[in-house]
Amino acid sequence: MTVVFPYPTLFGDVELKVVSVTVDNRELPYAMISAPDRAVALHQTGRGAWDRARLRLSVSFPEAELRSGPWTDVVFLAVLAEKATNARTTAVLSRAVDGTMQGTVELDSVAYLRRATLSVLVVGTVEGVAGRLLGSATQEWYVDLKAATPARQREIEIVEVDFTEGEHEWLRPYKESAWIVETTGDVPTVYLNTGSVEGLIEALSGSGGSPTERMLRDLAATQIAQDAWTAMFHTAISDLDADEDGTPILPKGWRESVLRSMLPDVLPGRQPTDALYEIAERRTKGYGWAEIQTGVQFAAGRRSRATRNLTNAVRSVQNLEGAGDTR
Repeated sequence: MTVVFPYPTLFGDVELKVVSVTVDNRELPYAMISAPDRAVALHQTGRGAWDRARLRLSVSFPEAELRSGPWTDVVFLAVLAEKATNARTTAVLSRAVDGTMQGTVELDSVAYLRRATLSVLVVGTVEGVAGRLLGSATQEWYVDLKAATPARQREIEIVEVDFTEGEHEWLRPYKESAWIVETTGDVPTVYLNTGSVEGLIEALSGSGGSPTERMLRDLAATQIAQDAWTAMFHTAISDLDADEDGTPILPKGWRESVLRSMLPDVLPGRQPTDALYEIAERRTKGYGWAEIQTGVQFAAGRRSRATRNLTNAVRSVQNLEGAGDTR
């Protein structure tokens, strides 16, 4: 959905490119920067500890439109941010000889945790009001502190940790749970409790095995997936931005992917933006919310293939019982 501003904004595209990256003053191999995926991977093999990364940026923009538009005091601002830590770093870009806007933005490893989003905002004075947003990069970049390969989007991250004695103290109250789904960051994370169900981690990470082992692995993975889809959906709709008319705006990143995937099953026959509007209405006005939960359960079950895996499990049990009946 396009947001409508009550003042003139840029119509042309603002394109952001990461030209190079240095980590502790050493040039990062360009293989760690993916222009097609618009991603940077900062986890270098053999160098897990580092202090500061500098990203050199180049931004192209509709120069003729910007020059002739009704705005002044235009500034190009690079913004690096991570929701999981509320970290935010900004840098003002300047015009280069080739006509693009260029500059560097710094990332301190102590301030960021996993995956930061990099964008460019164009701000200026319009109709006497300073600091108005004129435009932004058409597509953001991702800067991943944990990945060794640059990728646009990871579906979900799996972390194995002891909830009782592990490094994540916030998991202590959930020590009796086999897993917890955490969706506040830029990548949803499933924390598997290594100290809960004995043999669960081995069962999930194994391959092959006996029919009983395969059945256990499939059912456990299905339940985890269904919990993850449900948690991701509720997180995606929990804090929606709205335009000036109050119409909800589809979020970006994995939240957008989850909503576009699940909304057709949650509210069939509606366009994503229409379905999102109805969900927001039901939440705020308090009607029909129970029916939404039924749709969410159905959508999560489809994506985790719950019915198919349960059917396979029932057949496996029947086959095992049949093989064991010698009468």
